[in-house]
Amino acid sequence: MSPQRQHGARPSPEVRAVRERPAAGRRRTSHSLEAVLTEAVALLDTSGEHALTFRALAARLGGGAASIYWYVSSKDELLDRAADHVLADVLVAVEGVGGGDPVDDLRTIALALFDAIVERPWLGAYFMRDTGVQPNGLRLYERLGQQVLRLELGPRESFHAVSAIVGFVVGTAADMGQQAPEAVLSGEVDRDEYLARYAAQWRALDADEFPFIHHVVDEFAGHDDAEQFRAGLDLILAGLSLQAGR
Repeated sequence: MSPQRQHGARPSPEVRAVRERPAAGRRRTSHSLEAVLTEAVALLDTSGEHALTFRALAARLGGGAASIYWYVSSKDELLDRAADHVLADVLVAVEGVGGGDPVDDLRTIALALFDAIVERPWLGAYFMRDTGVQPNGLRLYERLGQQVLRLELGPRESFHAVSAIVGFVVGTAADMGQQAPEAVLSGEVDRDEYLARYAAQWRALDADEFPFIHHVVDEFAGHDDAEQFRAGLDLILAGLSLQAGR
């Protein structure tokens, strides 16, 4: 996956310098970018993206909404920086990775990213969205790429390999992190019962028209999401190993 387009023009250093200089007679509310991002992540975790407003964030920090503009220029930038703030912990978790088998190291980094996005479903939507304000996302992308470099593939194959891994990790984790169906949330049924309902519908389908569904329906009914993810990741990594002639 390549870094996505930058959204919105970034202010020039001169403009930002003016923003950061207090006007005469005006006192700046005492925050820090670290504090702003920490509270933004906490608000995203507890209430979701819709609840993250400058007013709500300022209320948590103490001060007016205008004080947040000292640190970020828009909600888009705030979301991107909040995502990158979380990715700093992923980088710490994989800090010692890189000296073993490159495919095993790719798996370790991918699993760490996967766990972070499953824990915070909002994170997947903002991964590598604006590398100008997401240095940790760029470093994580680079860490994956450095393991692929050790497989001695060409530039195109290397780019496709990291893109496939990141796309699968982010997409699957975001999907798994979605809110459970209302019937499960309300306690009407548990997850197994919910899947059993769908499995019964699948079994009722015509076997001649849907042979694949009949072939896998028992696996679907009892599958584990995390195990399913790891199996898919291993398929991608096995293909990468074959491409590298290992």
